[in-house]
Amino acid sequence: MSDVFLGSLLAGLATGVGAIPILFIKKLTHKWRDILLAFAGGVMLAAALLSLIPEALDYGTLTQLIFGLIIGAVVLSLLEHSIPHIHVENVNQSIKIDQKAMLVVAAITLHNIPEGLATGVSYASGKEGLGEVVAIAIGTQNAPEGFLVALFLIHQSIKRVTAFIIATLTGLVEVVTALLGYYLTNIVDGLVSYGLAFAAGAMLFIIYKELIPESHGDGHERPATHSFIIGILLMISLIEIF
Repeated sequence: MSDVFLGSLLAGLATGVGAIPILFIKKLTHKWRDILLAFAGGVMLAAALLSLIPEALDYGTLTQLIFGLIIGAVVLSLLEHSIPHIHVENVNQSIKIDQKAMLVVAAITLHNIPEGLATGVSYASGKEGLGEVVAIAIGTQNAPEGFLVALFLIHQSIKRVTAFIIATLTGLVEVVTALLGYYLTNIVDGLVSYGLAFAAGAMLFIIYKELIPESHGDGHERPATHSFIIGILLMISLIEIF
């Protein structure tokens, strides 16, 4: 119980850690933003393919894996449709400043819900080191996300400290959903396999729908690709360690 709380807390706080630079700088170049997003994508891809999916098969059947993975992707797709992801550099100027800020906060918070569930389910699986690996993967993805959200907020005339606090709070929702996922998998027999597959589906959706396209949209495909590969290699190393 303490492990899942601490792991999800650290993963959630990574959003705030990523937002720390906005207290000192005003602008991140497209190149470095793309490199950070691609790196996070590589980390999450390795975690999904080399940890979550194999463990889901160990705890259940191929049918359970397919069903859980599809559900995870569908849930993220529905969230994406209900509250679209808002690009920092391309926001409809007809929306009022306070509305834009609320939309960004709501979108990021909702996207963090399945990530928290992934952490909780991973700890509940009982597989040594799996919870830590998933928490690290999600935390790595949260850091650049927190920076971009905070950067957008200060561009809407929100004070830097306030933007930092808001960005941090959007990540802390993962603690609540991680505990929820942990308890559900301990109460409902056989839910671990579905839960791990769900987490993998959610991660794969985020990688292909958000991280890869956004890291390849500004003419920095080559360094972003290199960063993506480095992220994969780093997570493989962490998986071996844990």
